[in-house]
Amino acid sequence: MKIHEYQAKQILKRHGVAVLDGRVATTADEAFSGANELPGPVYVVKSQVHAGGRGNGRFKGQVDENVLARVVAGEGGVDGKGGVRVVKSAEAAREAAADMLGNTLVTKQTGIEGSLVQTVYVENGCNIAQELYLSVLLDRAVGRIVIMASTEGGTEIEEVAHHTPEKIMKVWVDPAAGLGAWQARQVAYGLGLSGKAAKGATKFVMALYETYMANDCAMAEINPLVITAEDDVIALDCKMSFDDNALFRHKDVAALRDEAEEDPAELEAARWGLSFVKLDGNIGCMVNGAGLAMATMDIIKFYGSEPANFLDVGGGATAERVAAAFKIITSDPAVKGILVNIFGGIMKCDTIAEGVIAAVKEVGLEVPLVVRLEGTNVELGKKALADSGLPIIAAGDMADAAEKIVNAVNTSVEGA
Repeated sequence: MKIHEYQAKQILKRHGVAVLDGRVATTADEAFSGANELPGPVYVVKSQVHAGGRGNGRFKGQVDENVLARVVAGEGGVDGKGGVRVVKSAEAAREAAADMLGNTLVTKQTGIEGSLVQTVYVENGCNIAQELYLSVLLDRAVGRIVIMASTEGGTEIEEVAHHTPEKIMKVWVDPAAGLGAWQARQVAYGLGLSGKAAKGATKFVMALYETYMANDCAMAEINPLVITAEDDVIALDCKMSFDDNALFRHKDVAALRDEAEEDPAELEAARWGLSFVKLDGNIGCMVNGAGLAMATMDIIKFYGSEPANFLDVGGGATAERVAAAFKIITSDPAVKGILVNIFGGIMKCDTIAEGVIAAVKEVGLEVPLVVRLEGTNVELGKKALADSGLPIIAAGDMADAAEKIVNAVNTSVEGA
């Protein structure tokens, strides 16, 4: 689960991480009032959306489609018209907020569809001397928390990793001992800091790690982490996400969820207890078991197409849950074909067949559907599909299923 910058900074502040004073606004007048409550004289008005690259983003309706396409391609430039703006008066903050609120911001991370801005954060400015990068996340390759830091603050870390990987330092944390102060100092000195700035950075790293652990974060990223002219160390921006499986321990964090920023299909899937991730392909997948789902996506790619989603209905799904999964897949206009690939263990093949038949009868079937069943009650499942009278293509194994759905989609697209 992701949260907005202003929410993340509220959490950081509770754990002693230094942030600038700011005010949340949902109207231009609130932005004006909020700015008047801050010391000034410089303010930053920030669009609150779950995406990076806001400063280089552009708003739909304010620029032409060619500019938006360049933004998505990562070719946007800073000209004061993006989703993050520096202003020098409360009235200018009002004008900037009015320009953002209710409009759709397109960034490299949102894609061309963009994200609707419903909230802005008006923050006090500061005298920036240096911009750095700092994050805490799980390194799955070694099973440890890693502190990542770089002198290339303000730049997407993926770009730094691609072009100048030597500028990224990593410090791994022993899960039994936790983060040591010596490791935090190692990060500070590795960033080239000394004196007051090094002491502040050491304290900052320790506090950020505490924030990460105390809230079961998946990631806590500060970009940029700034050193001011006075050698203070401050989080100028923050992206924070959380382990969904741990949210039951953090009701306060769960309450911060902004469903308007999330994919409607993924939200619906979560309500049914389905593991669903939308992808960019055109073949919808419904599978039971994460490993089988990954293999199914791989074999679709092997036969020359792309999966439209990852969808694991789980081992003990009901017919109703299967029907819900099918509806989620068919609700995506990008889906030009569907592959159901089920191995019946706890999940019985006839249950899958019942769910698929019920969903097709309810929502209709406008794209090719290939079903491959194997395992418990497989013959009952195949018979139910055959007797349904529906235009379902049966497959014998995974390769047969993948080849059939790719061919069916290609034929359908060529004939359109």
